[in-house]
Amino acid sequence: MSELTLSIAAARALHLAAQGLLQPRRRKAVPADVLATIRRMEVLQIDTINVVARSPYLVLWSRLGSYPPEWLDASLATGELFEYWAHEACFIPRDDYGLYRHRMLDPSAMGWKYSATWMRERAGEVAALLAHIRTEGPVRSSDFERRDGKANGWWEWKPEKRSLEVLFTSGALMIARRHNFQRVYDLAERVHPEWDDARMPSLAQVRQAFALRAVKALGLARAAWIPDYHRTKRPHVDPARLADEGLLLRASVAGWDDPVYIHPDHLELAQQAASGALAPTLTTILSPFDPVVWDRRRALELFDFDYRLECYTPAAKRRYGYFTLPLLRRGALVGRIDAKAHRRAGVFEVKALFFEPRLRASEALLRDVAGALQRCARWHGCPQVRLLRTEPAPLAARLAAHLEGEPALDAA
Repeated sequence: MSELTLSIAAARALHLAAQGLLQPRRRKAVPADVLATIRRMEVLQIDTINVVARSPYLVLWSRLGSYPPEWLDASLATGELFEYWAHEACFIPRDDYGLYRHRMLDPSAMGWKYSATWMRERAGEVAALLAHIRTEGPVRSSDFERRDGKANGWWEWKPEKRSLEVLFTSGALMIARRHNFQRVYDLAERVHPEWDDARMPSLAQVRQAFALRAVKALGLARAAWIPDYHRTKRPHVDPARLADEGLLLRASVAGWDDPVYIHPDHLELAQQAASGALAPTLTTILSPFDPVVWDRRRALELFDFDYRLECYTPAAKRRYGYFTLPLLRRGALVGRIDAKAHRRAGVFEVKALFFEPRLRASEALLRDVAGALQRCARWHGCPQVRLLRTEPAPLAARLAAHLEGEPALDAA
């Protein structure tokens, strides 16, 4: 088979198809779709910011349409998923536990997530905490009273929280479930009793599996994109070698000098993309931690979308807002919104909506964006969308007119 050449539009379509973001769903979501969707992405990144739905729930909504967020909580509590450090902290299908076991057995390589000094200097306290969990059962960090008078900032965790986290990183503890999105820690042998380290694949097998899985989840990948997906460390697997062995396919994207790699399972999709038969039709709102945009460099190279999350930027220096959400419209990232869900008031407030520079804002585009805003608002239990600001400003009245018209049908 001759090597495929894809246009940039075809490359985007292939990526979105692999991610489950090509077209609106044709059927209503069911609970099993949560695990299936996470399997397709490989991992579901966790973040706790709650101005709109917390990130993992929003990532699923972008793909599933309206669904009960409790389905994700249930998937963790029933053991379909586990939590660990993947791209960052993530929900991961339990079947993949063995791929991450090497990280648990070498926690000192996990950077700030683990402290050998803490484990050594606080050995007695850590042992007492483990004994408490073994005797009394699962715990939350909030079960322990703060006694040092410090705030609860990122680097000011109370001692028990730090001990719970290093024990979690080392694999001694796992997350049994979440309560009000707080981690509930329990002994690993109680959460995952069937695991035996004798089943652990070799490190070489793990590295190769992560490379192949990253390419499959991405649809297509430049070599430099692959390590970021699971945050693998050097030495990285060479995708050219995998292609020489027939485990990956080589292709090219018009205008790019380096090759891209495609998983053989996506050959038919890639051929459809190259022929122009893969048409993106979904318009939706993405989380800042959606796989499509979590690698900011990849989002720029693939979508020409320069995206930064500004929640850690001082307010006076923010260009777009505290927690802006990218807008995906029919294969392109066309803008971003700074939004807040006021659930008690039933209002989904769009503080600002920024369309990309030089975007041709047709009525069809504005109608699609309005529909996505309405669907997201209704999923949040907010029947009203309040639009405060639009850039460019002349688009505000046109977009408002679509928001005030007949509500768009759910994508699901």
